[in-house]
Amino acid sequence: MRGSMKLARAVILFAGLGGIALVAGFVAFAASVADTRAPADVRAEGIVVLTGGSARIDSALKLLADGHAQRLLISGVNPSVDLKALAGTIDKELEVALACCVDLGRDARDTVGNAAEARDWAKERGYTSLIVVTSDYHMPRSMAELAEAMPGVKLIAYPVTNPELHLADWWNNATAFGLLLREYGKYLLATARVKFAGAAPDPASG
Repeated sequence: MRGSMKLARAVILFAGLGGIALVAGFVAFAASVADTRAPADVRAEGIVVLTGGSARIDSALKLLADGHAQRLLISGVNPSVDLKALAGTIDKELEVALACCVDLGRDARDTVGNAAEARDWAKERGYTSLIVVTSDYHMPRSMAELAEAMPGVKLIAYPVTNPELHLADWWNNATAFGLLLREYGKYLLATARVKFAGAAPDPASG
């Protein structure tokens, strides 16, 4: 009986510590996302933008137009969308860059797919450095997935902030809080999967 009580206390203590760690991790994650800023000057061979909002594509095209990289991959494009359709959604001053040096990736359906698509594109073109453009809240998970997919490529984060999401005061905004909580859960799952994949033995080496 006494042993069972000790075990129960240990389980409760362990669960409590785990809960505290999760809460602390979420607060750190949310604060990091809220404080993130795009670098003032960045250079790489290529740019990869993950679809999910026009602001992401505009930011990536602006980097390309300003000469921060040689070429741009828009990953996760709907199969029905082409360059002509995209041209109708961007600023006129970016149309030259769009027509000149942009590739559309149509295979990705999620962040894991984005990473695979970016890896194949970079390998095909011989790129060893990429600027990664996506929303600020999506950046931690994106960087984890892309780093796992292409460990030999230098990845530079270029987060895009949507002021309408009010992430700066996430603790006081139900929409921002919910968004960050969901993304934190996805980030934990992604990092766990990446670590498990890295720890698993390679079948080909046996």
